Amino acid sequence: MKSLHFVSSNRSKYMEIHSHLQQKYGVVVEFSNQRLIEIQSDSIKEIAVEKSKSAFALISKPVIVEDDGLFIDELGGFPGQYSSFVYKTIGNNGIIKLLKTSMNRFASFKATFVFCDGENSQTFEDEIKGKISNRITEGGWGYDPIFIPDGSDLTFGQLHLQNRKKDFSHRVKALDKFAKWYSGSQEYAPRRL
Repeated sequence: MKSLHFVSSNRSKYMEIHSHLQQKYGVVVEFSNQRLIEIQSDSIKEIAVEKSKSAFALISKPVIVEDDGLFIDELGGFPGQYSSFVYKTIGNNGIIKLLKTSMNRFASFKATFVFCDGENSQTFEDEIKGKISNRITEGGWGYDPIFIPDGSDLTFGQLHLQNRKKDFSHRVKALDKFAKWYSGSQEYAPRRL
């Protein structure tokens, strides 16, 4: 199998991805710490596809990149594709404040992985529905301490502390689709760039 690099500046994402791919599929992925420029788009998929092309151009090796977002119903899908920026600026406290008087706390996490090797590109997407908690809990990173996935009473942060986040994770669901394809289960046909 060719070398594979996850290109991102987010080491926490890499640790989740590396651990899952290696343990479940025997796929080894290396971390390439690069800050990729993101295009302005309403589509996470479009952002991820462009990031994959940039990542391949930077290192000239097969890459996977990921873009994801937290979409809150009451806020019209905000922060969505701006999740990283919103987390850095107002954080979990800001999200909790925005929903302080809201009864509608429904939300979803969406993840998109894109593989690119300079000739082929393939996209893998999934999501998990849930809700925003009323308080910030311990554990995890990013929005993990405020997102409660459907089927659980615990936040991603609490699930992370119990090593159970992967049982619900949007990232793992999308990553499983990628890994099955990459490992040779040609369930997904790659397309030319």
